[in-house]
Formats: sequence, C-alpha cells, structure tokens
Amino acid sequence: MKRMAKPEGRGNVMLEDAPVPEPGYGHVRVKAVRSLISRGSEIGRRYVMDEAIDPQMMGYSMAGVVDALGEGVEHLTIGDRVGAVAPHAQYVVVAGIPEVQGKIPEIFPLTPGVTWDQAPYWMLGASAVRWVDIAPFERDNVIVVLGQGLVGSLMLQVLRAIGGVRLVAVDAAPLRCELAAELGADHVVNAAEEDPVAAVRRLSNGVGAELVVYAVGGPAGPRAFEQGMDMLSSGGTLHLIGKYEHQTLPLTSDVIQGRRILGGYFGGQWHAGSARRALALLESGALDADRMTTHHFPYTRAPEAFHLLHDHTDQTLGVLLDWDVDES
Repeated sequence: MKRMAKPEGRGNVMLEDAPVPEPGYGHVRVKAVRSLISRGSEIGRRYVMDEAIDPQMMGYSMAGVVDALGEGVEHLTIGDRVGAVAPHAQYVVVAGIPEVQGKIPEIFPLTPGVTWDQAPYWMLGASAVRWVDIAPFERDNVIVVLGQGLVGSLMLQVLRAIGGVRLVAVDAAPLRCELAAELGADHVVNAAEEDPVAAVRRLSNGVGAELVVYAVGGPAGPRAFEQGMDMLSSGGTLHLIGKYEHQTLPLTSDVIQGRRILGGYFGGQWHAGSARRALALLESGALDADRMTTHHFPYTRAPEAFHLLHDHTDQTLGVLLDWDVDES
C-alpha cells in the first residue's frame, strides 16, 4: 500500500510503500476513501521540521470503509462507513473498542447523510463542538473568533448553529474573510486592512468582547494573542486553542488582570456525544464542509497538496486527499 511519509529535510514529504497492516485484538482496519490535511499540525509543525516524522503522525482526519476486524470488536461490521483518527494511508489500523472512561474513540460510524467529502471533517467538528461546550458565554455576548482556518471556521459555525450571540471573525487572508461572511459571521475584520482591536471595540460599543476564541497559531501567534487580550472586555475569557509553536506569549500584568485564559483542552477532549453532534451538524449543513473545501487531490499527488498548503495559505482552506481513485 501507499502512505504519506516525512523523512529528514524541511518540506520533504513523499508517498512510500508499506505493508498492509493487520488488526490485532480490539482493532479495526479501515480502507481509506478521503483524508483531510491539517495545515496547523501537519504543515505548521511537521512539514517545516528538519527531522523525520513517524508516518503514524502524518494526518489524523480520515474516513473510509471497515475492511477487517480484530477479535473483540463486535459493534462494527465489514463494510461500515466510518471516520477514523488516522494518518494519510490507503489502509490504517485503529483501536475499535468502544470508548472507556478517560479515552476518546479512534473510530466512529458515519451517519447515512454524511458524504465522503464531508466525513473527514468529523473529528475537527467534534473538537469544535467540545470547545464551544466548555467556553463561558451568554446570550447576546460578543464573541470573536481569531483565525479562520479549519478550526476557527468550524467553531464559528458551531456557535452560529447555537445562535443568540454576535459573531466577529478575524483573519488576514481575503479568501478566509469571504468564507467567514458566507458561513455566518455577523462581522468580518480583515486584520491586514484594519486594526482588529479597534474594530472589535467599535463593534462592542467600546466594551470589548466577552469571549475571544484564539485559533491562529504559527509565527503570528504571539501578536494575535496580544491582540486577543486587548480586545477582551473586563471579566472576559480568551479561549486558547491555536498552537503557537513553543513561542512565548505576552502576559502583561495590567492587561491580564480581570480577564481569564482558558486552555482548549481544559475539561477533557471530545467524546462520543461530541462526535454525534458534529455528524448531525455536518448532515444538516450547519457545518458546511463542502464550502470549506477548496481543493481535492488524488492521493498520488499528495506531496503536491502539502506543498500547496505551505506555499499558498491565502488560496487554501480544506484540502482533501482522494484515496478511492483509479490507481492505473
């Protein structure tokens, strides 16, 4: 079979041959149909590293068909359509035993109305549902989502589905600003054209936002974090979700006083209930995965897809790899 690999060397991504894995006790083998590339984790971190990366770390959002079952797995059958927390590969093996206390499922059955193109968004969608669940906000609050990549866009849409709040999306890429407006933001601020702190203050009548969702990451992280703190109201919360690649965040004492910082994984990760809600939102169109997808690539051109995401962030959002293409 073929799978994505990252040997030594910055940007050195490739397809490599590997044996088809066999499922052991409590595990399931899945034949891939689609997988979604995460720009934050896979491009902003793994792609740019000089060292080699374990192929098992190359991807985590895929969907496919159950191909083989290990002993002990009784709630799935061969042929089931599933989402899986798994890397980019033609075949993957994941844990198939139902979730237990303190552990998230690595595989989840898809509902009939979720298409293959929508299915790879299930895991990030479940995370977005969970992050919204633990975020403190009330009806009529002003909520800012800093960053309109995959995570920021999904959180914006989950919040829009709940309703009753004023949503402000902030990004510096025109494509993502346009998508945010289409996907439910009440106001969109292009940070490349105007000061986002001043814009949020203006939109909130000078008070600031009750909740700021930080979904940026990368080199721009510390500056965006500083802006996020500055646009918070007194008593407001900054919900820290995006990665900032081990950079130091500015925790100015005068600014942080009277405000809260909430870690994205506080209260645990998503669970089966989050996954069910995410699938329902995908099926209803409240999470518009089709609109978020900007590019499709056959798996045979997977390295090209990675290079595009790295070199042209302003032109991309959701990039899918198609594994059910004709290999001839």
